[in-house]
Amino acid sequence: MIKKRKANIEIPVTGYVDRALKQLKKKIEREGVVRDMKRTVYFESATQKRRKRLVRAIKQNLMRMINQGLMKAH
Repeated sequence: MIKKRKANIEIPVTGYVDRALKQLKKKIEREGVVRDMKRTVYFESATQKRRKRLVRAIKQNLMRMINQGLMKAH
């Protein structure tokens, strides 16, 4: 069963609306709101979930190695 979590994101708008919108988009991305919404809308089999998790882990490890200077970026 998927746990539904209510997103409560607040951004103070002081002056520039464009800047506030940019901050809102960043917060939504960081919180994973869109990812959670997609997860509830589309069915994903266990195999697909496992594969996505593995691909994400590989990418994170590659980025970590590049940032530590253990590998060169192409």
